[in-house]
Amino acid sequence: MSNSFNTEKSLQVAGHEYRYHSLKAFAVASSYRLEQLPFTIKVLLENLLRKEDGHSVMRSDIEAVAGWNPNQDQSGEISYSPARVLMQDFTGVPAIVDLAAMRDSVAKNGGDPAKINPQIPVDLVIDHSVMVDHFGNPEALADNVKREMERNRERYAFLRWGQNVFDNFRVVPPGTGICHQVNLEYLAQGVWSQKVNGELWAYPDTLVGTDSHTTMINGLGVLGWGVGGIEAEAAMLGQPISMLIPEVVGFRLSGHLNEGITATDLVLTVTQMLRSHGVVGKFVEFFGTGLSQLPLADRATIANMSPEYGATCGFFPIDQVTLDYLTLSGRSPETVALVESYCKEQGLWRADDLPDPTYSAVLELDLTTVKPSLAGPKRPQDRVLLENMGIETEKVLPEDNRDKGVPIANSNDQLNHGDVVIAAITSCTNTSNPAVMMAAGLVAKKAVEKGLSQKSWVKTSLAPGSKVVTDYLAKAGLQSYLDQLGFNIVGYGCTTCIGNSGPLTGPVAEAIDANDMSVCSVLSGNRNFEGRIHAQVKSNWLASPPLVVAFALAGTTCIDLTSEPLGEDQSGQPVYLKDIWPSNAEVAEMVALVNAQMFLKEYAAVFTGDESWQSLAIPDGLTYSWEPDSTYIRLPSFFDKLQASTTYPGVNDARILALLGDSITTDHISPAGAIKGASPAGEYLQEHNVKELDFNSYGSRRGNHEVMVRGTFANIRLRNKMVPETEGGMTKHLPDGEEMSIFAAANRYKKDNVPLVVIAGKEYGTGSSRDWAAKGTQLLGVKAVLAESYERIHRSNLVGMGVLPLQFLPGSSAESLRLDGSEIVSIPVVEGLQAKQNLTITLTRSDGSKEELKVLCRIDTDQEVIFFQSGGILNHVLLQLMK
Repeated sequence: MSNSFNTEKSLQVAGHEYRYHSLKAFAVASSYRLEQLPFTIKVLLENLLRKEDGHSVMRSDIEAVAGWNPNQDQSGEISYSPARVLMQDFTGVPAIVDLAAMRDSVAKNGGDPAKINPQIPVDLVIDHSVMVDHFGNPEALADNVKREMERNRERYAFLRWGQNVFDNFRVVPPGTGICHQVNLEYLAQGVWSQKVNGELWAYPDTLVGTDSHTTMINGLGVLGWGVGGIEAEAAMLGQPISMLIPEVVGFRLSGHLNEGITATDLVLTVTQMLRSHGVVGKFVEFFGTGLSQLPLADRATIANMSPEYGATCGFFPIDQVTLDYLTLSGRSPETVALVESYCKEQGLWRADDLPDPTYSAVLELDLTTVKPSLAGPKRPQDRVLLENMGIETEKVLPEDNRDKGVPIANSNDQLNHGDVVIAAITSCTNTSNPAVMMAAGLVAKKAVEKGLSQKSWVKTSLAPGSKVVTDYLAKAGLQSYLDQLGFNIVGYGCTTCIGNSGPLTGPVAEAIDANDMSVCSVLSGNRNFEGRIHAQVKSNWLASPPLVVAFALAGTTCIDLTSEPLGEDQSGQPVYLKDIWPSNAEVAEMVALVNAQMFLKEYAAVFTGDESWQSLAIPDGLTYSWEPDSTYIRLPSFFDKLQASTTYPGVNDARILALLGDSITTDHISPAGAIKGASPAGEYLQEHNVKELDFNSYGSRRGNHEVMVRGTFANIRLRNKMVPETEGGMTKHLPDGEEMSIFAAANRYKKDNVPLVVIAGKEYGTGSSRDWAAKGTQLLGVKAVLAESYERIHRSNLVGMGVLPLQFLPGSSAESLRLDGSEIVSIPVVEGLQAKQNLTITLTRSDGSKEELKVLCRIDTDQEVIFFQSGGILNHVLLQLMK
């Protein structure tokens, strides 16, 4: 490795000597002033100093980052090498399938399959597969876990095989917690240390993850963000991540939250502000005196929501609050001492009396102005004040028969439009935060004491992010009250937030379908996109855990909880939210019960798993024994053709597969929830003798490309403008005009050797870092996507799969061009394709007229061009290994 600036130094901490690359030494050697650089830029700078090799990282790259200027547009490209990779099972299984397939490909070409191995530490936490089949009773947890193992035995056995044969790969078994919370509470170290050639090195703990909410770890001062599984696999295999030097937006916090205001209220306010400002592709860094008043769990709650406000990360620098949390969560004294010493030595330490960095732009929020809020009904940035909830709900209800109540079978109750049918305390956003979890327990306690109960039509559930939550709710004596309101623990995982909400009770489901009822969910999650939470639920609202409990009691969203009663007490007197809402002092008293012993106990055997996990039968061998009849794990076809070319071959006479609008999410493109029997994926599974009861979810089937390609663009709420009267994964096959599923049309086009394109509006690919949204697109035969703008991760994933992302130039769009989907699209051959170059494509309309259109190639960096020319990132890595 090069060391142009002679920055290698030693640091003595707790009896150990650590080697490190000194930012102070760099400043002396280079004359660059680093004092006012954002903390995140300093982390990137250290990364480049440590990885300088004269090839992927050069002296000029280091100087470009050191010279970061808040007043200039950032355009320089750098190669970033994270310390580690984090995965969850929905995104992790296909990544390990790809690694297994790469081993097969290497072996078939006469190479050593053991060369395909993670080169940096990789942790996979199984947290996305538990479903809320059982709820509202003491046996719910055990029953759901048993069903989870029955459904996913083959997937889990495959992961155990991977854990045995791949180096640097650990699996956290099911039933432990949500990957981001496990990362926050246990995996993250603040400062990473590793022996290299016999020397102990220290450097910032950094990571990328295959879940967009990897950003939660930024609350701990650990720089990390979500990438697609494709990009993560490349990082695992030792490839640096190509990225542009980011703009950094500063967010100043001052004051403190008022009485009764939760971290969820704060994060929804921050999300709305940053989404409105526009931070897509940018770093956000929080600063100001308000940070000293903000507990680490609150910081993590804000950092978690970075994908919702569109930023690459939402970073909180390391300070005394960070150290206190590391100690509380059971990290060793040596770890805490290293974090403090290293960060103070490197200028990575924040304190109120130290000068603030300079930023590309600054937003400000006085914490005293935050008010009780929710977000919905289908986007997390659409904040609604609690007092306006009833008004906002009315806006999305059907115009006719808004007050129509329909009977629920076997019950004296009626179901109305706007009723809450799912109330779920779920997701990493909030369950990592003891304050809001204790507040939910206190609301439940006070409600029970006043004789209130949840409405009969509400499906209630509690899915903690880790077992530590169970420990402190039990110690506080609050879990029993949650149980009495139906919030029994149903599992340790994402559940409802990822769409694993499970079925509604039969009578409620039948009432909804028979009368086309517009009903709602209220969940303490971070995602509420259309069709995500439950197929029968049209409106989804994000709320704090105590508000989730309150809405379960109210049973409707057509209510102003600030002025209307939740119900009546034993004496018939109205009970209002204010009557059962805990004071800040009450919450603080409960939070004080959380201690390090809880963390040490629950993480003592974190990689061991229970008997059912340990007893899984797994195959031997460096390569995987693919089962030809498997409907979960199949050998994909991505690596059948391996060749690179500097010439982009162009696309001739492509048909438009789908003409889509704005805010098309990765959930729209590749849903994670339930598989419908009448869908192409459902038909495939039935053909393979899988009963509908055992379909499981799209997310759990991501190791089978045959299911996933049939599920691409299969979201029940997808609207394709080519078939405006329909909803779901439908399109019009041309030129005959026959309407059919997108998968069926793509198949017919493929047989006729007709290439395909997809056209969309703004913010294409919003949401989860779902690699199958790109993989499925490629397998359908889509050669290019043309959109008005892209979310960061999905654009990168398209490049990583060899699908060309194109962007309309300002002032141009599908609407301005009056496209209807009947057009034929041609993209020219390009010798020496370049990043961000303009291309001229040709549109041939149905009347035969032709029109040339200039578009922007959204391959953003030179390294991405290289990947694209190889047919994708993993193809590039394989080609390099085979050399």
